[in-house]
Amino acid sequence: MSVSKIKSAVEQLVAPFVEENGFELVDVEYVKEGSNYFLRVFVDKAGGIDIDDCGRVSEYLSGKLDEADPIPEAYFLEVSSPGAERPLKKAEDVASAVGKHVFVTTYEPVDGAKEFEGSLDGFDGSVLTVTVGRKRHEIPYDKVASARLAIVF
Repeated sequence: MSVSKIKSAVEQLVAPFVEENGFELVDVEYVKEGSNYFLRVFVDKAGGIDIDDCGRVSEYLSGKLDEADPIPEAYFLEVSSPGAERPLKKAEDVASAVGKHVFVTTYEPVDGAKEFEGSLDGFDGSVLTVTVGRKRHEIPYDKVASARLAIVF
């Protein structure tokens, strides 16, 4: 089974539990590191997620994965918070990050650069407005390769 099909199957299995408990499914990763496979599920909620919440999601998902058995290899299941530098995977994530410090990479140069770290001042669904220093950049959403919150030191 392809990585995208595994991710999709896991998302479908965990979605009802996540929604019922007021959590948000941020991301699902299925990766091979060395000789081991890891299924990583990142969840969050308003006010932040704690270890007990992660344990509840892990216990629920583990049971569902045993029943559905969508992954042929042996793997390690990890459920955790997305952390302070949380990825902004969906347009809704980007919209909720307006006013925050972000790091954005693009598929091709915009204003001569492919990396932008600064304040996300706006997002209208198709263009991100990021201010880096004193310069404002209008970044088309369809050119965004990745975006995440960033910590300011």
